[in-house]
Formats: sequence, structure tokens, C-alpha cells
Amino acid sequence: QVQLVESGGVSVQAGGSLRLSCASSGYTTRYTCMGWFRQAPGKERERVAAINADGSAAFYADSVKGRFTVSRDNAKSALFLQINSLKPEDGAMYFCAAGYYPYCNKGIYSDFHHWGQGTQGKD
Repeated sequence: QVQLVESGGVSVQAGGSLRLSCASSGYTTRYTCMGWFRQAPGKERERVAAINADGSAAFYADSVKGRFTVSRDNAKSALFLQINSLKPEDGAMYFCAAGYYPYCNKGIYSDFHHWGQGTQGKD
């Protein structure tokens, strides 16, 4: 059974930085594409970033390019999202997700099948 647990969301002022983490267990997510999503109150869930299983490539939504960096540590079954130059619109619940295949063949539009419970980004 897949378990994904996000953490790291704290209140940060605009212009600051934030690092979110996602710990996985019960599934070999180290071998799959992983992604980050976010959802602001009253809005649809938005695809933010994705990274290949081996970290060879990362993909970003246009709205976050240059400010967000996705990375992973497969030895620790961990996924990260570094957010710099925070903007008010970054205030959302952030979710990590596990894909089906080693490569994010559709970039951030790859298929994901499990999500964590989310962690709150910038308040």
C-alpha cells in the first residue's frame, strides 16, 4: 500500500523560500516518476512539477519555472520541492504523487495514481 506524507509547509512571507518534503513508504516510488501538485482554496488542483525516477529530468509548470526546483533522494524514498521568491499565489495545499512509470513521459501531465494528504504552503 502506497503511503505518501508531505511536510515542510510553514508560514513564510512573500519573497522568502520554502522547502517541502514528501516521504514515501509501502511502495517502490524510487522507481517511478514523482510529481507535485497544489490546490488553492476554491480552485482546481494544479500540476506543478514532476521528476523522473532517476532524477535525469525535471518538468515544471510555466507559472513556477525559475522559482521551483523538484529533487529526490531515492535512498531515502524522499521527494522535495524547493520554492524560492514566494508569491501570494503560492499559498495552497501542496501534494506529492506517485506515477506509474520510471519516466515522466508526459512531463507534468504524466499519469499519477497516489497522492499524499498534503501540506500547506505559504499562508
